[in-house]
Amino acid sequence: MAKSTTRKPLVGNNVSHSMRHTKRRQNLNMQTKTINGKQITKSNREWKALNKAA
Repeated sequence: MAKSTTRKPLVGNNVSHSMRHTKRRQNLNMQTKTINGKQITKSNREWKALNKAA
């Protein structure tokens, strides 16, 4: 199951009420679907774009 996307997670800071900054990540919404017997992993945004084009 290989990743077939070039997109990366967003990186930023969690900011608490006391204004402490700690690193956080927003991961992609990766979805795995089976097409023609192969499992393909793409982000949800890419699947939506493919469905819209079809």
